[in-house]
Amino acid sequence: MVYFAKWKMVLVALVCVLGLAFAAPNLLSEEDAAGIPDWLPNQKINLGLDLQGGSHLLLEVDVASVTRERLEAMVDSARDGLRGESPPIGYRGLGINGECVRFTLRNPDDDSRARQIARNINPNTELTSEGDTISVCLNEQGKREIATAAVQQSIEIVRRRIDETGTREPTIQRQGTDRILVQLPGVKDPERIKELLGTTAKLTFHLLDRTNSVTAACGPGRRPPPGTECLPSADDKDANGQPVIYLVKRRAMVRGDNLVDAQGTFQDAQPVVSFRFDAVGARRFGDVTRQNVGQPFAIVLDKEVISAPVIREPILGGNGVISGNFSVQSAQDLALLLRAGALPAPLVILEERTVGAELGADSIQAGEIASVLAILLVIVFMAAAYGMFGLMADVALALNIILITAMLSMLQATLTLPGIAGIVLTIGMAVDANVLIFERIREEERNGRTPISAVDSGYQRALTTIIDANITTLIAAVLLFQFGSGPVKGFAVTLAIGLLTSMFTAIMVTRLMVVTWLHSRRPKKLPL
Repeated sequence: MVYFAKWKMVLVALVCVLGLAFAAPNLLSEEDAAGIPDWLPNQKINLGLDLQGGSHLLLEVDVASVTRERLEAMVDSARDGLRGESPPIGYRGLGINGECVRFTLRNPDDDSRARQIARNINPNTELTSEGDTISVCLNEQGKREIATAAVQQSIEIVRRRIDETGTREPTIQRQGTDRILVQLPGVKDPERIKELLGTTAKLTFHLLDRTNSVTAACGPGRRPPPGTECLPSADDKDANGQPVIYLVKRRAMVRGDNLVDAQGTFQDAQPVVSFRFDAVGARRFGDVTRQNVGQPFAIVLDKEVISAPVIREPILGGNGVISGNFSVQSAQDLALLLRAGALPAPLVILEERTVGAELGADSIQAGEIASVLAILLVIVFMAAAYGMFGLMADVALALNIILITAMLSMLQATLTLPGIAGIVLTIGMAVDANVLIFERIREEERNGRTPISAVDSGYQRALTTIIDANITTLIAAVLLFQFGSGPVKGFAVTLAIGLLTSMFTAIMVTRLMVVTWLHSRRPKKLPL
């Protein structure tokens, strides 16, 4: 243990230089760090919500609305299936009842055919009947699948929308069965973020029903004909100041799922949103417009008709424009939402917290004070207890802190208050290995060994204890990271990195300094 191969010396020197290089950008401002060439280390540690301020939102996915949409789709499937039979199956009262789709047969002899159609509506359903009335109900597996898919898709859409705003290092994760935690460090305009997340942005294109009167179908106490629905205009008002009502066919001819791009732009000096479909969407859009020239085509966003232009000619290029009473910002926001995709269900904000930059600055200052005090006290203790060897351990401690900073920068980790706590804890633990080694060396020297023999034996016999102690702590850190969330994971990351760097500095760096001093001075007695 008192012999160092040349390659080990080179390795230690290389790690130290790289550590300094990757840690150095954290001393620069954001502008200076951005000016560093890409081929040089230029990453900085990202500060979490509690250190630089920002927004904390707890969102709830409205799973009930997704279930309702699924049931409405089952109603449409049942209607098409019953009418598509040869001869058609007569029915009445087709609609949603709780979490079931229910209808009554006009002719009991059609029971077997109707049951077969009902079984094909959705595989995750249960079929029941009371006399001539057939009910198709979602089973528990079907309801779980709907909820899980809605939450997972919502998380992905929320992530896309936030990424589009340029927010760095957001935290977006599932909580419970139907909730999403969103933390946005450094957000300057939380109201705009809330507006973006609170908009479903479900874009669909529908044909208008021209065979029925809007007044007769959508008036007070009226029910629209089967397969249609009454939707208000987003901008147009009638003589009474109420939104103009459109009677649209429920079936969406084209959906926003096929959009590949949307941009806020200008047309006739007015802000508009231009969009482009993928190949499938462009073909579908072209077929619909070609078959319905002269018919009005409603553009529907979140159950509101943005506009209902008449199709003058087939639109075959897959490109289109959405016009309305847009401002520049609202056109850009709508384009952002369309690019990111529609939420499968509305999101309800259950909890909102805003952390000010001043509070974050106070947290950073408190963390800095704790870290500096910890470092000073450890340095003083080691120097007083172990003399020159303690000073060597102090140098290794400083390098250990540099290596922790470098690792966090390389990983682009987000530093939070619990992370700072992990670093402060690591500062104390970093010299623990050196304490074990130095005490063992003292004991070996008291037993009559020469300085070189005492150092060699001390490192050899303490190494197993050091490795065991650090591995057990590392296991705890891994478990905290695996099963913890948010701040607990931040603490686990800094603790694990600190353990690895302290092992390196104690076993390699401090030993290199001690061995180099021994070979150069050849002391008769160790200064311990």
